Amino acid sequence: MTTIACIGECMIELSENAEGRAVRGFGGDTLNTAVYLARLGAHVDYITALGDDPFSDEMLEAWQAEGIGTTRVLRIAGKLPGLYAIKTNEAGERRFYYWRENSAARILLDHPDTAALLGALSAYNVIYLSGITLSLYNERGRARLLDALARARQSGVRVAFDTNFRPRGWPSTDVARHAFELAFSVSDIVLASVEDLAPLYATPDAGRLMAHLAAGEVVMKLAEPGCVVRCADGEQAVPTTSAPRVVDTTAAGDSFSAAYLAARLAGVAPFAAARAGHRLAGEVVKHPGAIIPETAMPKNVVSEGSR
Repeated sequence: MTTIACIGECMIELSENAEGRAVRGFGGDTLNTAVYLARLGAHVDYITALGDDPFSDEMLEAWQAEGIGTTRVLRIAGKLPGLYAIKTNEAGERRFYYWRENSAARILLDHPDTAALLGALSAYNVIYLSGITLSLYNERGRARLLDALARARQSGVRVAFDTNFRPRGWPSTDVARHAFELAFSVSDIVLASVEDLAPLYATPDAGRLMAHLAAGEVVMKLAEPGCVVRCADGEQAVPTTSAPRVVDTTAAGDSFSAAYLAARLAGVAPFAAARAGHRLAGEVVKHPGAIIPETAMPKNVVSEGSR
C-alpha cells in the first residue's frame, strides 16, 4: 500500500457568504492537499499538532470523515489551532489575514514526542510539505525536519515539496530563500510556481527560476494558464484553459498538487499528471473556500489525466 504523509498546519477558516456574514470552516495548504489526495483514493496521514479544545476535536473528526489518518497528530494541552480570514475580490482573488503566532502546530518540532514522530517518516512512501510548513518553525526546527527528510530518503522515501511562499511568514526574503534551497536539496519532486519563486530570485522568468531547482522532477506553474514539467523524459509545457467562472482561487494550487501526486502514485507519467492537476484545480476555483463539496469533485481525475 502506497502511503503519503502530509506535514503542516490546519487552521480555523473564516470566510464570507453572499450576505457578507462570516462562515467558519477549516483549512491550510497541506491539509487541503491531504483532503484532495484522500478523495482521489490515496492513503494519507496528516502530521501536525493541535490543542485539546473543541475546535481541534472538530478538525480531527472532519479529517477522519475524509479518510485521512490522524494517528500522527500531536495533541498539546492548553494550545489552540491558528485562525485565518479570507477576503475575496470580484475576480475571485483572495487575501489572507492570520492569527497563528501561538498555534499548537508551531511547536510540533519542539515537543517530547517529536523524535519519535520524525523517526516514523521512513515508514511512508512519499512525504509532502510546503514552504508554509517550513515557515511555521524556527531555524532549529527546520533543520531538524530537513535532516529527518534526508534520512527518510535514504530508506527509499520520496519527498515532494510545494513552494507555497507567503512573505509574511518569514523574517526576511534571504531567510526564506535559504530555507527553500535546503528543501530543494532533499526533494525528489518540486511543485513550484513563478508567483512563489519570483520574489525569492528577483525574476519572473520561468526558465531562470527552474535553473535553481535541482530536483529530478519539477513542475513550474506559470503566470498564464498552464505549467512546464521537467523530468527524466525531458521538459514540456502543459497548457490549460482558464476556468470560465472563477469564484475563489483558494486551494487551486493545493488541489493541483494533490491530483498531480495521486496520478504519479498511480503510475501516470509527469506530463499527463500535470493535466490531472489542471483538471481538479479548474473545478476547485468554481467554488468558495478551500474544500469543495465532495459531490462537486470531478470524476476520473487521475485516469482521464493519463489520456
